[in-house]
Amino acid sequence: MNSSRRESLVYDPDQDAEEKRALRKDYRSLTKNMEEYQSNLADLSIERIEKDVGKADKLFDKVKGPQEATLDSAFLLMASNLGAQKARAMKSGAGAFDVDEFVSKLITFMGGRKFGDQIPDSDSEIDTAEDDPDSVLDWDRIGRKSLAKSHRVPALSFMLGPLSIEAKKRASVKRARLEKNKEEQRKPQELKEEDIARSENETTKNVALLEALLGEVSPINLFRFVINPHDFAQSVENIFHLSFLIRDGKVALDTEADGEPTIYLCAQPSDEDYENGLRKHQIVLEFDEATWRRAIEVFDIKEPTIPQRASARTRLGNKWYG
Repeated sequence: MNSSRRESLVYDPDQDAEEKRALRKDYRSLTKNMEEYQSNLADLSIERIEKDVGKADKLFDKVKGPQEATLDSAFLLMASNLGAQKARAMKSGAGAFDVDEFVSKLITFMGGRKFGDQIPDSDSEIDTAEDDPDSVLDWDRIGRKSLAKSHRVPALSFMLGPLSIEAKKRASVKRARLEKNKEEQRKPQELKEEDIARSENETTKNVALLEALLGEVSPINLFRFVINPHDFAQSVENIFHLSFLIRDGKVALDTEADGEPTIYLCAQPSDEDYENGLRKHQIVLEFDEATWRRAIEVFDIKEPTIPQRASARTRLGNKWYG
């Protein structure tokens, strides 16, 4: 890049607005051309892409702002992708691009073959020349030839070796182990509806127990009622069972009396009450183990108000689970 070209690339925040608008319009026009070429790739000629790239090269001399530079880079990306697609679809004579023929000519160009006394007159004679196992390929020669066509830094894909590489699939170790030790495989136990037996509906029983117990102790602080100081899991179950009574309107939750959450039995609302404007309100109660321990400490809970329940057991197949 000469000095005059380098000076033209200096950022100029005070560039004429009309000039910037004209630049953006021209770049968008070139980008639109690339989009149209994409839809008709079969009839596209490389000369048309070269012509548009040449126009973009002239426009770049006027670029002095980041937005115009972004449009330029986006156009060049589209043009390079389009050129790559066109190259992949390129035909050589009546057949497709012959990779073996290309590699053969490449080796010859780098001095990897020896010739007889006569100079070959055609490419076919070059291809039939005898290989020279002692010759060393002149990679510098093909490198100098490539530099005349592109100044792009070689990417890693250029160093993979052969033009056609078959990716190796790594076998799954776990799958191989299972196939090797088939005697270790076991079929899951098949369960039918009659195999699942429960002694009784625990939820219904516990909800009824809480309702009867509230008739004796209500009104009562919510935490003093549901918390079991010896069992966090049963404290969670108590809150779950209590939610059914509140949902059905049999128990009310009040926080306005003394600032503490208080629950008590109440008359279940009728359809007429809801017609007169009564509305249900839902709340989400966060209750984790830290809250459970804190409530035990704050309210000095020594024994549970709701008696400790035995762990429920369920039979699946021929086994019981607690």
